Amino acid sequence: MTAPPACLIIPHVMKWVYIEDIAAHAGQSVEIRGWVYNKRSSGKVRFLLVRDGTGLLQATHFSAEKDHPLFEMFDRLTQESSVVIRGAVREEKRAPGGFELELEEIDILQVAQDYPITPKEHSTPFLMANRHLWLRSQKQHAVLEVRAEVIRAIRNFFDSRKFRLMDTPILTPSACEGTTTLFETQYFDQKAYLSQSGQLYNEATAMAFGKVYCFGPTFRAERSKTRKHLIEFWMVEPEVAFAELEDIIELGTDLVVDIVGRVLENRRRELDILERDTAPLAKVRKPFPKMSYEEIVPRLKEKGSAIQPGDDLGAPEESLLAELFDTPVCITHFPAAIKAFYMQPAPSRPDLVLGVDFMASEGYGEIIGGGQRIHDPGLLEEKLREHNLPREPYAWYLDLRKFGSVPHSGFGMGVERMVSWMCGTKHIRETIPFPRLLYRIYP
Repeated sequence: MTAPPACLIIPHVMKWVYIEDIAAHAGQSVEIRGWVYNKRSSGKVRFLLVRDGTGLLQATHFSAEKDHPLFEMFDRLTQESSVVIRGAVREEKRAPGGFELELEEIDILQVAQDYPITPKEHSTPFLMANRHLWLRSQKQHAVLEVRAEVIRAIRNFFDSRKFRLMDTPILTPSACEGTTTLFETQYFDQKAYLSQSGQLYNEATAMAFGKVYCFGPTFRAERSKTRKHLIEFWMVEPEVAFAELEDIIELGTDLVVDIVGRVLENRRRELDILERDTAPLAKVRKPFPKMSYEEIVPRLKEKGSAIQPGDDLGAPEESLLAELFDTPVCITHFPAAIKAFYMQPAPSRPDLVLGVDFMASEGYGEIIGGGQRIHDPGLLEEKLREHNLPREPYAWYLDLRKFGSVPHSGFGMGVERMVSWMCGTKHIRETIPFPRLLYRIYP
């Protein structure tokens, strides 16, 4: 007779529950399916810490028999072994989450061998090469829980305000932000590019639906090797017909305040795991300070910045802003020369544009960039020429100014920048499951 496999699952009648719902099952016998996070022994007691993706649960078993079958199974288990455990749930304030399982049965699905990420210190390159496993660690898990909360907050914010979600193309025939940062690919018999932004297409949908937003991956072929840049990142981009600069500043302010509030309310546990000081986030309230580019440059210079009028704000300036303001700040009216071709010039200063950048507190830099778009067809044609952009790929975009053109405005918010700020992470690579960096595309 052939012996049954070691990982054979015993028939059961207990209810399968997730650890995040364990409190609702106090006093009941349940089944948990997950992975071994840790284990320890103390005399006649065995402690098994299991995770299932929604939380951690301690399972305990007491026996005076040193060769008890459950002890033998316990001894076989290693970090990240997959198991099904069953037992009665009881309240235990000293246990993670305040509940534990009185262990009755263990089914071993697989014993993990030589799991590479151990409690010792590992180098960042090693952890990035094992990103598919690093995601299981408690801090990385917490960051991505916060990311999920940020995304949920964004969608709820716009959906509750009756914005229509519009899916914009990832393959495009033209640039949005600049021709030097495009990823080029072959599209049958012509060239195409990975989208830098859904904005241009969103302007078209805004003319059809009034107020819209798109949400998806965007790509920048920037040779930037900084802690604030990714090659592939996710961005939410609202666009509103008839809205002007002040309207979009108010919308962006409400969005930031709403996201921060939801993270503080719903993800306290994760912020504690990350040892995030939440005091600066608690200061994020309306209204945000607002200054023009020409007002902020001299103040930055007073703080030691080497910025000159006409220069864009870089990482040193973003850090200095944290010394000037302890809340997010809105900077407006940038020089036209450092902004995109579609930005509406200021009425009395055509050398400036009606744009805004939202700078997060604590030196986390730009989290929102946007403003008012050009709505005059002649002026848009002129800007295309000034930026040496071919007219043909933008013919449809020019049509939007020929058939019922109106002032309109919008912005883009990078999800990863927002998550980095919420979590207090030192590097943006930890805010997305599989980051794409200048010298890394594996795994």
